[in-house]
Amino acid sequence: MNFTYPIFLLLIPLALLPLLLSNPNKNNYSWNEMLPVDSLSKIIGFLLKVLSSIIILLIVLVLSQPTSDQRMVEKIGEGAQIGLVLDRSASMDDPFSGSDDKAGETKSGAASRLIINFFESRTDDMVGVITFSNSAMYVLPLTQNKEAIKAAVNATAGNALFQTNIGAGLTSSAALFSGIADTGSRAIILLSDGAGRIDAPTQQKIKDWFSRFQIGLYWIVLRQPGGISIFDENFVPRDEEQPPPQIELYEFFKTFRSPFKAYEAEDPKSLELAIQDINLKEKKPITYTERLPGKNYSFALLLTAMGLASLLLCLKILEVKSFK
Repeated sequence: MNFTYPIFLLLIPLALLPLLLSNPNKNNYSWNEMLPVDSLSKIIGFLLKVLSSIIILLIVLVLSQPTSDQRMVEKIGEGAQIGLVLDRSASMDDPFSGSDDKAGETKSGAASRLIINFFESRTDDMVGVITFSNSAMYVLPLTQNKEAIKAAVNATAGNALFQTNIGAGLTSSAALFSGIADTGSRAIILLSDGAGRIDAPTQQKIKDWFSRFQIGLYWIVLRQPGGISIFDENFVPRDEEQPPPQIELYEFFKTFRSPFKAYEAEDPKSLELAIQDINLKEKKPITYTERLPGKNYSFALLLTAMGLASLLLCLKILEVKSFK
């Protein structure tokens, strides 16, 4: 048992006052020997004192605000542990091209809006957020707090740099799951409008970590209309020329031992469809721990004290004031 205001417990000795103070008979009689011995009245008088002490004790406890200990309850839900890895390079602030009603919306704005909608429609996810441009920024650890998730995603919009260091974002995202119990499903959603080259040691580190923590990867590429498609099987680089970064990165992701799925989006609608597909794929049974706050007993104790006080009042009304 915990008390919000334990200092009021110092008033508990006041509950002894009704027992210690005598209750003299205020009725005057010419000869007290004429009064019969009334054992029942003495017992009832003592019980009234006990009742008064209990009422004072309850009032003191109400003031101290007693609560039970908080509990950790394991539940089974539907969702996943998800790490969001969001590109914050300057190109993400460019608007989408297209003819729909969201044509003027920036890529970062559309991503924030749709991702927030995505998680608000889900109940049991744990979500962490990493952003990257020239380096990775740790924004939010894995949490079920929807307000914190929403604030973290909204905070990713802002000034950015002209670099896309995906390697740093992915290594930081894998670290989100370090020391966190696996609840049944883990995934990284990587959202970027470009790709950077990742050196061989970093590639191997990313590959090992994703395999060790059993993390699936969803890569959403915000492709400029007319740009190179990572799904173009007929694309052939020029002689002695490196493949474009996005093609090279796509081929690297396909070597993962953990699950991998890629999407391309050219407008907010296609981005929404990609997120909806991820939503369907990541609705799996998971176990999670919910922290239940302690129960506050103040109101119940107050009702009890009021009930006993009403009973005491009724008994006092029925008390015989004098003999006729």
